[in-house]
Amino acid sequence: MKVIVLGAGIAGVCTAWYLLEAGHDVTVIDRADAAAMETSFANAGQLSYGYTTPWAAPGIPKKAAKWLLRQHSPLIFRPDGSLFQLQWLWQMLGNCNSGRYHQNKERMVRVSEYSREMFRHFQAEHVLDFEGRNKGTLQIFRTEKEVSAAEGDIEVLQAYGVPYQRLQPEACLQYEPALKNALHKIAGALHLPNDATGDCHLFARKLAQMCTEKGADFKFNCEISRIEHSDGLIKAVHAGGGRFEADRFVCALGSFSRPVLAGLGLDLPVYPVKGYSLTVPVTDGSAAPVSTIIDETYKVAITRFNERIRIGGMAELSGYKLQLAPERRETLELVVNDLFPGSGDLRRAVFWSGLRPMTPDSTPIIGATRFDNLFINTGHGTLGWTMSLGSAKLTADLVCGRETEIRSDDLGLARYEK
Repeated sequence: MKVIVLGAGIAGVCTAWYLLEAGHDVTVIDRADAAAMETSFANAGQLSYGYTTPWAAPGIPKKAAKWLLRQHSPLIFRPDGSLFQLQWLWQMLGNCNSGRYHQNKERMVRVSEYSREMFRHFQAEHVLDFEGRNKGTLQIFRTEKEVSAAEGDIEVLQAYGVPYQRLQPEACLQYEPALKNALHKIAGALHLPNDATGDCHLFARKLAQMCTEKGADFKFNCEISRIEHSDGLIKAVHAGGGRFEADRFVCALGSFSRPVLAGLGLDLPVYPVKGYSLTVPVTDGSAAPVSTIIDETYKVAITRFNERIRIGGMAELSGYKLQLAPERRETLELVVNDLFPGSGDLRRAVFWSGLRPMTPDSTPIIGATRFDNLFINTGHGTLGWTMSLGSAKLTADLVCGRETEIRSDDLGLARYEK
């Protein structure tokens, strides 16, 4: 069977890999000049299986109102002039209740835990160096109020069997020794031992090469102009001046899945939530983090690669704009300087922004559409890297018509069309 995958980000490349593993003829189409050049390029680097949680949660509207007034806010709202932005926000608010939260959390944990298993299987069979580390995540709280608020998250971790450990400030040093000079700023912490880290861009690029060696055909610099369809079937994709036919198609275009599929009459509730990152060369390894630290106050993650530190965070709702805001860089620099002073050379840091494809319920959209041969794998929000292999294996099984290894009937676009 011939399958076309739209998008060569982490979701698209991983989907292509599992389709190749199933023996299919795969073509990947992307407008960039190489794999993982957009949202997958410089994300925070976390494989946050234990930190998987919906943005839409009880109390979030009240918190968001306070965040918007802060100087170094984790949330930024800029009207983009579209009705869709307001509709999306309204839908998200509709998910900020206990019942929806637990339903969405279960879906997300299901996909994340499956992805963790897929990573375990993949790494047991293939040697691929992506500067990965399996040292867990340390979530730090700067106030007693944050410590108390975390009890709700701990209940959820217990309910889903996710390992965790509560820590007093001094105990943080067994996982992150370089925090010794910042202990007085920490009220408590939570350690998630099953979490991991790694360079998403590096992984995607190397996996794309493995896909090519397996026979995949990557069509880069190939902008999609339209999708041809009739009688409930996709016939071809027009891109880069060419026409590409296939038996089945997968859309893994991240935030751009919505505008591309709009021409088919499909209304994907996927909004581009902008995030920022800094990539800093390490100058003093002893002063740098060992794995990933999440600063709950600023909602910023600090992740260690081999000789680099990646600082990522913020959620900006401003449409498809990728302009770099200097004040966001100031926030990222503030957090890393506060917790790990002298660890890296900020003068040589690379400042970046990317658009995370976010759904109103925080759950990805994985599955079939009303077109019999079109499938979707998008909407992972901040967890595209975490959910990458699990979502891809699930998508590939659905494309192949095989029984899936985890429940998938509630992950598709149909949940929004009811």
